[in-house]
Amino acid sequence: MKKTHLPFLFIIATLLLSLFSCTNSQRPAIGNDDDIIVIADSALYYELEAEMLHVFEKIIYTPQPENLFNLMRENLGKVRNLKSRKNIIFLGALDSDDKTSQYIKGSLDSSVTEMIASGKEFFINKNDLWAKNQLVMFIVGNSVDELKKNILKGNEELLYSFRKTSNKRLFSQLYKPRLENKKIEAELLSKYGWTMYIQPAVELAKSDSVNNFVWLRSGRNRDIERWMFVHWIENANAHYLNQDSLSSIRNRVTKKYFRVSDDSVYVDISHGMSKPMVTQANLNGRYALMCQGFWKFSDQSGGGPFINYSFLDEKTGRFYMIDASVFAPKYYKKKLIQRADVILTSFKTIDELSEDRVETLLDELE
Repeated sequence: MKKTHLPFLFIIATLLLSLFSCTNSQRPAIGNDDDIIVIADSALYYELEAEMLHVFEKIIYTPQPENLFNLMRENLGKVRNLKSRKNIIFLGALDSDDKTSQYIKGSLDSSVTEMIASGKEFFINKNDLWAKNQLVMFIVGNSVDELKKNILKGNEELLYSFRKTSNKRLFSQLYKPRLENKKIEAELLSKYGWTMYIQPAVELAKSDSVNNFVWLRSGRNRDIERWMFVHWIENANAHYLNQDSLSSIRNRVTKKYFRVSDDSVYVDISHGMSKPMVTQANLNGRYALMCQGFWKFSDQSGGGPFINYSFLDEKTGRFYMIDASVFAPKYYKKKLIQRADVILTSFKTIDELSEDRVETLLDELE
């Protein structure tokens, strides 16, 4: 009896394991990182199109005008073929009888629907719903008028959700553990108490312990150059966290360190196209201010985009500014500055690293 049952039980177990694996395995999401598929009824989308474009197709200048994302509306009937896409939005209203709104109401838990009805929530994110590295967002309101107000009011949160997911995807592409420059990472950690991911082509161009400044650069004298710096101020407080202070600190630092060989030309912030934009940001769970703008050579011979994060590390009392600039006159620069942004977000103080990570890095100095 035992001998006859064993093969049968083995087959059943194998089939169950196979079924479990098939239902839980996901392929990577496909499509362009910049494209967002919007599943919505045509009439409802027409009423909300202006607000949606304002939030998601916001134009950034690099200095060429480029959209942050591109919206592509599709009907619910195509959802089966679109489930593998990277970015998806379902847009609907609880008081609407269109098919998409009905689909949304049927897809969401009743407790979530109640929160939407009471005005406590208007969007819900589902990560990896049908594919790996996918973000599916449900934007729902009681009515179209309510949706218009909520979309505009919550524009930073909506945009941040997709930018965060896009950055996460990009970092997984950029991060190469076998190729990272652990010696520079270890040197920075040992000497200054912080580190970040250093790609193979990045060099340590300046390390000034007296003035609390580190300059990292790649692509020297090539078509595409990237400069990153970290500057910190000891015994600081929150009064540095305002737009005027950030601009002043950055200009002071770049005027001192970002100069041509004969010191005749330096780098500062350009106000020619627009004033730097400062917004609140979440930097790895830490409150920060994100500043985006343009830099220029003082003789007006060139320039490009920059992005930086500034925050106060309460444990050490340090004010940090971590900054990235791109110089690539022949290229569109949205992707380039995004890559630099992603690297900046790898910044961590020694207190944010595990003991194993600290030990592994410091072993590089032996």
